[in-house]
Amino acid sequence: MILRLLILSLVVSAPLFAAPPNVLLIVADDLGYHDAGFQGSKEIPTPELDRLASRSLRCTSGYVSHSFCSPTRAGLLTGRYQHRFGHEMNPAWLPESTTAGLALSETTFPSLMKKAGYATGAVGKWHLGAHPQFHPMKRGFDEYFGALGGGHQYFPGDKGGAEYTLPLNRNGVEEPQTKYLTEQFGDEAVAFVDRHTGQSKPWMLYLAFNAPHTPLQAPAGWLEKVAHIKDEKRRTYAAMVCAMDAAIGSMLKKLDATQQTENTLIFFVSDNGGPNLAAKSGTNFTDNTPLRGAKGSLYEGGVRVPFLVSWPSRIKPGVYEQPVIALDFLPTSLAAAGAKESIPANLDGVNLIPYLTGESAEAPHDILFWRMNGPRGDYSARRGDLKLVRFGKAEPALYDLSVDVGETKDLAQEKPEEVKALLSAIGEWEKGTLPPTFAGPKPKKKK
Repeated sequence: MILRLLILSLVVSAPLFAAPPNVLLIVADDLGYHDAGFQGSKEIPTPELDRLASRSLRCTSGYVSHSFCSPTRAGLLTGRYQHRFGHEMNPAWLPESTTAGLALSETTFPSLMKKAGYATGAVGKWHLGAHPQFHPMKRGFDEYFGALGGGHQYFPGDKGGAEYTLPLNRNGVEEPQTKYLTEQFGDEAVAFVDRHTGQSKPWMLYLAFNAPHTPLQAPAGWLEKVAHIKDEKRRTYAAMVCAMDAAIGSMLKKLDATQQTENTLIFFVSDNGGPNLAAKSGTNFTDNTPLRGAKGSLYEGGVRVPFLVSWPSRIKPGVYEQPVIALDFLPTSLAAAGAKESIPANLDGVNLIPYLTGESAEAPHDILFWRMNGPRGDYSARRGDLKLVRFGKAEPALYDLSVDVGETKDLAQEKPEEVKALLSAIGEWEKGTLPPTFAGPKPKKKK
């Protein structure tokens, strides 16, 4: 009898029989590495993100797969280096183009989650193609509300470029903007949870803010909260971060109120590092301290980002130092959903659960790669603590990130064998990639 009770207890408590978690992916746009409280900022208050961080693993070597907007999103939503299908540029706003967008050959994150029994939704910035064939609801999402282009004005009625003033889109139908956009996206995310709470299916939501990406526009109330910041551009940027933090907080409060926090797997990242606009504006309003470089760079400041993973019922909060990448979100979510058999064999991301729970002490990845500007362009790769960076035909540089996260001391001359090995690994990786299949937006002509 005692043995039967023990067996029954083990079966009932085994995590294999737990309900699949909800999955929430939150992506900020152009957030500086040091511009949140949990990342060390004393200037910008982010109480809601700090609260999320307190119940998360903070991945201090967390990366995205590119150093600007659209390619990162293509990688995140496929679990594959976007170079494998030629998505290395930001697509221009070209509703007539059937190539400037996320390749139809690719199986997407939401479509796989749907097969695993999930209701899927997306709120916010898309930036993965303007042609109707690229619409989120054609790529696996059951619901969508947001801005289909690469950015948008924050206040209703503000003037700007055509892509930034388009009507918002709800499930394929145009809809006017009604309030400050970051707040509106937060409201829509909460409404999605409301619609799916208590339903038979778990849900997956991709919440992609365009904040704090330019244009620098913030409500007066948030500007007052950061009045201590003297530089006007940084003050406005900081207010935009605060507004995003509050919108994320409304989502976290909804999960708490509906008792879904414990069994919701949450990922938070920025799509790339904060931009360095000092050359143009005279001020760099983002802060990537202590990293070198910024958005558009293959130094750490372009690709290493604030990176949180929260799943209170399975993952203990703390700090995780091994390199991980947003490509991992897809296989991790499928594994959490109990659908390991649905993880495609061609993914570059890995299931992080054994590593984040402490089941495995190994590093999730042997090596990570980045490339910009196509073959023969700029490259970087990280294996262990060593990172190689090569710009075009220039000689490669090598850095030991364990003691030099700012990439200040080039060790290439001291460690030629390590340089040779990393260059060889990049060459092998590149055999599985394509040149860019569409060009980026043409720069505006100066008047």
